[in-house]
Amino acid sequence: MIKIISDSTCDLSSDILARYGISILPLHILLGEEEYSDSRNITPDQIFAWSDKYKTTPKTSAPSLDETVSFFRSFIKLDHEIIAFSISESMSSSNQVMHLAAQTLEAEDRISVIDSKNLSTGIGLLVIEAAVMAAEGKSRAEIVSRIEHLVPLVRASFVVDTLTFLHRGGRCSGLAALAGSVLQLHPRIFVADGTMSPGKKYRGSIGKASLEYAKDMEEDLLHAKKDRVFVTHTQRDENVVLSVKRYLEELDYFDEILTTHAGGVVSSHCGPGTLGVLFIAGE
Repeated sequence: MIKIISDSTCDLSSDILARYGISILPLHILLGEEEYSDSRNITPDQIFAWSDKYKTTPKTSAPSLDETVSFFRSFIKLDHEIIAFSISESMSSSNQVMHLAAQTLEAEDRISVIDSKNLSTGIGLLVIEAAVMAAEGKSRAEIVSRIEHLVPLVRASFVVDTLTFLHRGGRCSGLAALAGSVLQLHPRIFVADGTMSPGKKYRGSIGKASLEYAKDMEEDLLHAKKDRVFVTHTQRDENVVLSVKRYLEELDYFDEILTTHAGGVVSSHCGPGTLGVLFIAGE
């Protein structure tokens, strides 16, 4: 049997994890001296409140080698093979820790570690693909080969409500953050080859910006892999999420439109009001 594992940055909801039999290895989020497990004992609202109070962003860290070894060992003991996904190697050492754990267990012939070169449900899309193939009885080699083909086809981006959190994390200047606030600018942040980069800036309310952002991708959406599309967010106004989901439904293209809340990592760096539409490009 093949076990599909991901670190917690895949931002998949508990019902999706249960549906596909996926297990999660949490990253750590540090609020000052207090350490938490991503998506286990901390919420985005706690992160936002702490960040506003101390005017900085939390630190995040990869799982420790010991906990990763223990996590992998629990499945190896059950005679499983493992395919483990990590957030982009350029963003975290999670991938390196997973490789070291496989070496420590002397189980490199039974564990495949995949650098998603992505974050959030950009990873989740790949994880689900792997889980579907595992359920179909595909071999570990077949699954890894297919996933490696899909990695560069993932389209992950977000539009953010405020530049404050990006500024606190050193990803934009104070002047840009101030100007963005005054002018109601909402930048699109996209992931390319494992790194985050800024794109188009939308002006107006976050609801207007989010819908315009989604509509800008219409041509790509209508040529995407049809199985599923994610709307992943830290949005407190559910009407914003519903308007984007409604637009995707009106396209009448995707088999499934999945809505998830972003976890601690995206929340820490992008702040409240962030929304992304994530999918796999057509082949």
